[in-house]
Amino acid sequence: VAASKRAANIIHLIYSLFLKKDYENAIKYYSEALEVNPTNAVYYSNRSLAYLRTECYGYALADATKALEIDKNYIKGYYRRATSNMALGKFKAALKDYETVVRVRPNDKDAKMKYQECNKIVKRKAFERAIASDEIKKSVVDSLDIESMTIEDDYEGPQLEDGKVTLKFMKEMMDWFKDQKKLHRKCAYQVHISEIVLMTEKITICGDTHGQYYDLLNIFQLNGLPSETNPYLFNGDFVDRGSFSLEVIVTLFGFKLLYPDHFYLLRGNHETDNMNQMYGFEGEIKAKYTAQMFQLFSEVFQWLPLAQCINSKVLVMHGGLFSEDGVTLEDLRKIERNRQPPDSGPMCDLLWSDPQPQNGRSVSKRGVSCQFGPDVTERFLEQNKLDFVVRSHEVKAEGYEVTHSGKCITVFSAPNYCDQMGNKGAYIHLRGSDLKPEFHQFTAVPHPNVKPMAYANTLMQMGMM
Repeated sequence: VAASKRAANIIHLIYSLFLKKDYENAIKYYSEALEVNPTNAVYYSNRSLAYLRTECYGYALADATKALEIDKNYIKGYYRRATSNMALGKFKAALKDYETVVRVRPNDKDAKMKYQECNKIVKRKAFERAIASDEIKKSVVDSLDIESMTIEDDYEGPQLEDGKVTLKFMKEMMDWFKDQKKLHRKCAYQVHISEIVLMTEKITICGDTHGQYYDLLNIFQLNGLPSETNPYLFNGDFVDRGSFSLEVIVTLFGFKLLYPDHFYLLRGNHETDNMNQMYGFEGEIKAKYTAQMFQLFSEVFQWLPLAQCINSKVLVMHGGLFSEDGVTLEDLRKIERNRQPPDSGPMCDLLWSDPQPQNGRSVSKRGVSCQFGPDVTERFLEQNKLDFVVRSHEVKAEGYEVTHSGKCITVFSAPNYCDQMGNKGAYIHLRGSDLKPEFHQFTAVPHPNVKPMAYANTLMQMGMM
């Protein structure tokens, strides 16, 4: 009786945590409730939801599966497992569970909508595989005739000067985007198609920006515009989730063209087709421009570098270190990056892995790649004669986190992520011969009334059952 009463009190507390969107503590207390009652399918299913909200899709999938092992008739377990598989790009597995939900609840409109949407994705993927060939895929650029595109007389927005990006163009474009105006398609195409050891005395490293354009402008307001004396490195996940991803990525591409030797962009796990199809970037580009424009972005993303070595001392990557020991910088240089990432291996790890406090490696909370401990970091740095690594990929309450005895640093630059996490953003200055990191925090700024995930696939929007 006492144990049951304690569990009931915990569940009441968890309900209030969900209302506050404090999912990390909700997970903690559901874990305590499961210690008291380890055969409760509802607890596993609800902890699965909390994991979904914190993007720990691997853990969410495991909990939903456990709930169904306990009670195969618990319908929410199928719903949670389908949502987890969708997030992991496992569409056929998701479809099977959505079919179960619809069969049991034929009048559930939300379940029916998700089933239909998932079924469309499965059929589209099958069609794409069927028409694929071994021929060399032609670039979107080959089908473009940019010179013949005319800029209408009534267009009053920024234009490139003789086809070149200038500082004047960049300032005008950022203001144009700030007023929620659209860059002419000719200029947008021009920014795309005009074009691993970096040596510097100073650089600013920014983490995920995730389509939060007005927070990107705030970074430049606080830290100064990029220039030859103020270089930047943006560490992936420029797009998706936030609903101003187009404005973010075109601004970043513009500065790359303006300062090719002082402005750097690395690929994140969201600069990939699967993520863009689910989390909003593809939908946003199709809404603001065309499907062809999205295909061009997809091509460009595949050429982005996966890592950057600074002064032969610091390695920067979006995700983290590797599922196996022995990986060298030379191995990274040999990666064929012009493709969609595989499900395993060094390329996958660079985009997806996360650090953990304990030694060794463990299964990823995301369901992709791995989690790596301080000993893994130490061995990698020693073998490659590096001082520390900088990565992004994870929301941090303070905008950054230093782990593994100072040898693994996380930086995240999207404050109040998705308008709900309440986290600070941060960027890092690396200066001098020792590249000692200096951390700078900032908070979110107001943005126009367009919610995050406005262009996302309906299956990934926040109305999870």
